[in-house]
Amino acid sequence: MEYIYAALLLHKVGQPVNEENLKKVISATGVQVDESKVKTLIASLQGVDIAAELENASVAVAAPAASAGAGEAKAEEKKEEKKDAGESAAGLASLFG
Repeated sequence: MEYIYAALLLHKVGQPVNEENLKKVISATGVQVDESKVKTLIASLQGVDIAAELENASVAVAAPAASAGAGEAKAEEKKEEKKDAGESAAGLASLFG
């Protein structure tokens, strides 16, 4: 995963995502560079527009995040309903007892 983060960091700062730069970033973190991982990542990124892929990824991630917020609001409403129901039951119990 650190290799992907390194590639994203290079892209973010406008540096070319190549073997040399990727090795520099990985070694700067204190991790021993795995040559096969570097070569595999660089080969898999050939011809990929990282900026376009990041735009597509952020759209896909934004939709579930919005629905998660709605789920939290519904959970809060249910807690309030249960609390109100409990108070109502306590009020009724006082009538009989």
